[in-house]
Amino acid sequence: MFAPLLAVALLALPPTGEVSTARFRIVHTQNATGAAKMLSEQIEPLRDQLQQVLGRDWDGITEIRLGMGRAEYEALALPGGAPPSWAVALAYPEANVILVDAHSLVKGDGQATLRHELVHVALGRLGHHWPRWFHEGLAQMVTGEQRYSVTQYATLARAVSTDRIFRFEDLSEGFPDLPSDVEIAYAQSAAFVAWLHDRYGPAGFGALVDGVRAGEPFETSFGKAFHTSLSVEAKAFTAELPGRYPLWPVIATGTTMWAALSGLVVFAYFRRRRHVIALRAEQAAQEAAEDAAARILAAEQAAVQAQLDLLADSGQTLTPSPDEPGEKPTIH
Repeated sequence: MFAPLLAVALLALPPTGEVSTARFRIVHTQNATGAAKMLSEQIEPLRDQLQQVLGRDWDGITEIRLGMGRAEYEALALPGGAPPSWAVALAYPEANVILVDAHSLVKGDGQATLRHELVHVALGRLGHHWPRWFHEGLAQMVTGEQRYSVTQYATLARAVSTDRIFRFEDLSEGFPDLPSDVEIAYAQSAAFVAWLHDRYGPAGFGALVDGVRAGEPFETSFGKAFHTSLSVEAKAFTAELPGRYPLWPVIATGTTMWAALSGLVVFAYFRRRRHVIALRAEQAAQEAAEDAAARILAAEQAAVQAQLDLLADSGQTLTPSPDEPGEKPTIH
């Protein structure tokens, strides 16, 4: 998550160390020394990945405040930007600062959490007034939280079947209050941003960023970058949803079987991929054999032509043998 802020302020808990990379400064407590070193080896590639998605990088050195445990983590927060009790990381885009509990980095979703906060800093540094659906959808797309999620599929399938898909203009300033509606809003936003990126790629997203950074309204930048309007793209995306998210797999399998089915889909994908690779190898071998045969035939034809030329120079000719037409020629 991210917090609006203020200005960079002094640390409430003075750090005991600092590690610098090309685009980051990691300030940390004594207890987080090992985590800071580990993070310094991982953070630059994560920013590179985000730059590839957005087509742009933000300026300045991003500061990461790293404390070990809840007490140190909260003590490193910027004044007026205390993290909620459930958050293990918090971004302050205006200050170009990310606050992280070092414990979260060793958990299974630690990398996803870090990427999520990097997205908030990136968009905050690259422009203002991003729609909430774009902000959250991009964060989830970059982290992989939703794109290949069975939960996202089930959520959108149910939303489509009950006609509960939100208009994106209604998700611009904020998300609904009901937990079930929030789940739909997040899934819908992630799917739409991924859909846009598949269509327009980093070049299109880079043009969108440039427009917003220049102060244009989001929808104006959207139109210039993608050469269409947000309403047109939203309608096209929504029209595809029933075909992309049918409800029958959810009904037919249930949660447990649906999870198993997703595993089978992954298994089938890799099995199909191995088959394609083997088939391509076989085709390549066949093409190589045909090429070798063609070269041999060309060499034999060249040898025959050379013999004919030699005979022609000596005044002799080649004619087929009368008893075995079509067999080897005889010399006269």
